[in-house]
Amino acid sequence: MIPAPPAQIQTAPAPRELAFEGFNGLALAGTVLPARGGHWFAVMVADSGPLDRDWSGPRLASHGGRALALWLQDQGVASLRYDKRIAFSRDPKLDASLDAQAGDIRAAIRAARALPEARDRRILLVGHGEGALLALLAAQDADALLLLAPPSQTMAMAIEEPVAAQLPPEKEIANLAHLHAVFQAIRERKPGPVPGPDVYPALARLGVSLMAPETLAFVRATLDLDPWAMASRFPGPVAVAWGDKDMQTWKPAHIPASFQGDVLEVPMANHLFKREPRLRGEMDLAKAVEGYGDDRPLADLTPLAAWISGLK
Repeated sequence: MIPAPPAQIQTAPAPRELAFEGFNGLALAGTVLPARGGHWFAVMVADSGPLDRDWSGPRLASHGGRALALWLQDQGVASLRYDKRIAFSRDPKLDASLDAQAGDIRAAIRAARALPEARDRRILLVGHGEGALLALLAAQDADALLLLAPPSQTMAMAIEEPVAAQLPPEKEIANLAHLHAVFQAIRERKPGPVPGPDVYPALARLGVSLMAPETLAFVRATLDLDPWAMASRFPGPVAVAWGDKDMQTWKPAHIPASFQGDVLEVPMANHLFKREPRLRGEMDLAKAVEGYGDDRPLADLTPLAAWISGLK
């Protein structure tokens, strides 16, 4: 009897580097990850801060974007992820405005549509955190939206809610008053308020960072944007998803009736959709970040896989 030949081991298609022009011709770099089969090509948009294509930055030693891209590859979804324009720049004059960052997304989508890896595929725009809000501004250039851990209210409210949750009652009034004064100064283009003696240093630093000159225009433009209103206007398939152990953004108790997309919650998942076995009551934000590292595997993303497989 002739033995059967050994099974063919299929290796995943190899990634390749890509350079393309972003908003106003700024050179951007990214990674294309091909996938076998499937009908979708994802353009991935990172969260807030100077994050690179893997969603790693000076204060975030993680590669959650790369992990998610590899997971998408397993679902038959090819992808492009790119370094944000502020990822490696120390130029205080670099345009980090809302128009510039949304323009980079549109440029990434144009670049993706021209790729051989995207031939005969539709564009799935995947935004994470603040990147989900930015993705909504460029949504008209995509065919479907997957918004991961998006703010479920305006950016001002998204900043205030977790801050308020961590304040002891005796310090709440003074600290929230300072935060509100920072927001109003941003809106009215006035100097930042001086923190009083009861304002926590960490909150004072938050106010200063929100008013940093290099990003102030972007913060002002996004502070009061309503993500639900923008998502409700998108004509194609759209899903919003949160991890149930996310300490930064979480599924709201109320979903506006105007939103007709899909709402997903991933069990045992943190902000980066990595597995989080700890109880929410055991963590504050600092402890939650300990679960973002590369040693932590992705959570069971079956709800996301089911939504992707149902896309037409």
